[in-house]
Amino acid sequence: MEYSPKKIKEELENKNFNLKKKFGQNFIVDENIIDSIVNKAQITKNTLVLEIGPGAGSLTYKLAKLAKNVICYEIDTTLKEILENNLREYNNVEIIYEDFLKANVLDKLKEYDFKQLYVVANLPYYITTPILIKIIEDNILADKIVVMVQKEVGDRFKAKSNSKDYNSLSVYLNYYFNVKKILDVSRNVFIPRPNVDSIVVEFTKKERKKLKDEQLFFKLVRDAFKQKRKNLRNNLKGYNLDKIEEVLKKYNFDLTVRAEQLDIDVFIDIANNL
Repeated sequence: MEYSPKKIKEELENKNFNLKKKFGQNFIVDENIIDSIVNKAQITKNTLVLEIGPGAGSLTYKLAKLAKNVICYEIDTTLKEILENNLREYNNVEIIYEDFLKANVLDKLKEYDFKQLYVVANLPYYITTPILIKIIEDNILADKIVVMVQKEVGDRFKAKSNSKDYNSLSVYLNYYFNVKKILDVSRNVFIPRPNVDSIVVEFTKKERKKLKDEQLFFKLVRDAFKQKRKNLRNNLKGYNLDKIEEVLKKYNFDLTVRAEQLDIDVFIDIANNL
């Protein structure tokens, strides 16, 4: 398989393949970027890699060289011939033509023997967040997630308190993972060329702080950010504000503080005292 925009374009054209906007298809065609993603993921022969949206298989090809096994979920069945042709030399790749969001991934993982589970993918922009939420809620215990996402979305994923990108999703993901950016990616390395740049973000499992009630915690965080320009007194009217203020005082805050000023430990402390 050759990695160049010209060769991949030729292959897609020869197969009369139409890139589908509804599936968020932007295929990466820069081998240097692909190598950087794979190298930073630090895959070994003990690793099972889960890839969502393999496209024409350019990232899959590199993953298969290093991993014990690669499981790909591809919603577009018209890619079957292209993928199977590009990956024909590897017998450690299984491509499942199914919507990842509807798939029973845990049952599939039971068929494999592995020491590490990594998710490595160029995620379709339009379902990036639902994919990450599914991984969490389905208890797919990935040791590491390395994904390319739209820059604006990735900035929210890794945002810290007191930054403009920090929101309830930042807190939610930070509860489960350490999140960091590992690579900037120009819009010019894709076909078709998207309107935005991308970044590659790494999520690694973290030891969670103890929560009395996870559901209460997540609801509290969502409500706190409900109207971002309003303070906690206004956004959390349905809660015991006296108890919330008592906790806030420990961190030198009061009810006039906005959610974006509070890090995850403060939210956890509030939730555990309600």
